[in-house]
Amino acid sequence: MQLSEHFSLEELTATAHRGIDNTAPANLYPHLEALATGMEAVRALLGHPIHINSGYRSPALNKAVGGVPNSAHMSGYAADFICPEFGDPLAICRAVVESPIKFDQVIQEGSWCHLSFAPTLRRSILTKSGSGYKPGL
Repeated sequence: MQLSEHFSLEELTATAHRGIDNTAPANLYPHLEALATGMEAVRALLGHPIHINSGYRSPALNKAVGGVPNSAHMSGYAADFICPEFGDPLAICRAVVESPIKFDQVIQEGSWCHLSFAPTLRRSILTKSGSGYKPGL
C-alpha cells in the first residue's frame, strides 16, 4: 500500500526482527500517512532518496529493540533514517532543524536520525549522549 509518492506501508513497517508481528493496526494508517508526508518533505529538502531503518513499531518490537515506553514509533509518527548521499546523520538533523519543516522531535542518534511528526509539533531537538539525551545538536 503506497502512503505517499516515495513511501509505502511495507517500508514503514518493515523489521529485521523475525518472529515479531509488526503489522500496523488500521487505525494508525492516518498517522503513517502523516509520517510519509513529512518524510516526503525531508526527501525533497535533502534532494536524495532516504533509507528508513525503523518506522512503525508494535509494542513487542519496541520492547525488543529497547525503545522508550512512550515511543512515537508505536503510534506511527516516527522514523529512524539515513541519507548517505546527503551526508551524515548530524548534517541531516541540522538541515531539518534549519528548514521550515514542521516536526515534533528530531534526535541525532549517532548513526541515524530520528524524526517524529506527532501532532504536538514541539520542535524538540536532542542528541543521544551515552544512555540519555541532551538538548540541541
